[in-house]
Amino acid sequence: MTRRSGVALFAAAVLAALPVLGTEREAAAVAASAPVAGVAGASGISGAAAGSGEGSTGRFAEAHGSGYGNGGDGHGHGQRWRGGWATSVQAPNALSPNWSTQGFTDQTVRQVVRVSTGGTQARIELSNRYGRTPLTVTGATVARAGKGATVQDGTVRKLLFGRQQSVTVPAGGEVRSDGLPMKVKALESLTVTLYLAGPTGPATFHQSSFATTYRAAGDHRADTGGAAFTEQSQSWYYLSGVEVTGGKDDARRSAVVAFGDSITDGYGSTVDANRRYPDALAERLAATGHPRSVLNQGIGGNRVTADSTWAGEKGVARFRHDVLGEPNVGTVIVLEGINDIGASASPDWPGGPAPDVSLAQLIEGHRSLIRQAHAAGVKVIGATVTPFKGAAYYSERGEAKRDALNEWIRTSGEYDEVVDLDRALADPADRDRLAPAYDVGDHLHPSDAGYRAMAEAVDLDEL
Repeated sequence: MTRRSGVALFAAAVLAALPVLGTEREAAAVAASAPVAGVAGASGISGAAAGSGEGSTGRFAEAHGSGYGNGGDGHGHGQRWRGGWATSVQAPNALSPNWSTQGFTDQTVRQVVRVSTGGTQARIELSNRYGRTPLTVTGATVARAGKGATVQDGTVRKLLFGRQQSVTVPAGGEVRSDGLPMKVKALESLTVTLYLAGPTGPATFHQSSFATTYRAAGDHRADTGGAAFTEQSQSWYYLSGVEVTGGKDDARRSAVVAFGDSITDGYGSTVDANRRYPDALAERLAATGHPRSVLNQGIGGNRVTADSTWAGEKGVARFRHDVLGEPNVGTVIVLEGINDIGASASPDWPGGPAPDVSLAQLIEGHRSLIRQAHAAGVKVIGATVTPFKGAAYYSERGEAKRDALNEWIRTSGEYDEVVDLDRALADPADRDRLAPAYDVGDHLHPSDAGYRAMAEAVDLDEL
């Protein structure tokens, strides 16, 4: 890492052939800040506004001093909650096979996530950020993960929301469960199971999980076995966070957020193996004996400067919610811009023609992220954009923009620190290409080894 000194795209030809559903959204709907009918005092309900970026409000205020962020547990007990696991949610779409557009009716959804840090209590966050109607979750459980859809015997625990088993999340809103006494270890996998009596309507979700989600007909939230879970998906639904409190990792403002596109999201990494670069970074921190929250807020296809029907709100707009809205955030690593470059002026970008983004616009987008982070007292690390020569949307014009953006990241002094992922992953024989050992095969996304190399390029002392 240098002191002061993406998806990217799945494959353009494939994406252009797939149907794209959804509505362009400048910002998520703002939910009521108080419980609605049926919520029964559920803790942590908040609006989910992303707004236009620097001037928006919502979950950020909650996470940094009011409500149930840094300072509360939902009952006024003052625990310091921190993120164990998180993901950025998206509007429902059918870009790839998933269950988001139809939603759920009398079905149980079982999702497995690995937390980066442990504690003595846990709670979950559910998001209806892109829902157009209130979402009712009939019941939820958490357990220690077993193999596949199974969970470890004797570990299934009911989750409560305002001391009630069911909860209604307003359209555009979020809710956190009550804190549950449960010892959780760093790098432990937990299984969260939701019963949705439904119908839910289209579901807020995270499209590319690189983890298996399981579905069963009827109510199977208490099952330890996996036999009823006969359907599988590689997306996460409604679940947007797992938070912990207590234990030795109780420092304020220690969380690290990885913010970006599919290269942060982990496209091409081994499914169910936790091989994304933020996972590898969490493993490095845990190996020091001082695990920390490392939260992955990457979205495949995301851009700094432009919204998308399928790849989320533009980075400058979602940063406030997805990064600054997390509890105890101290540092953010920004790796984004390759999709602005690769899609620039493309008539075939999924969801409609992409704007021609100039270098000046990209730099101003990065400056907006820096300003937002600094205004919140968060350290911001700029990551240089990784090589993409040979990728489906590569061009010499795009390469010139990438080189210029990386030079600005390295030398402008505007980021607090720089991690040079470009140089860490480049092929020594052709610095515009990914090294073969780090290339998953599309010349854009890293392999498992590439994601590990990204994590190893980060100087832990600078986080």
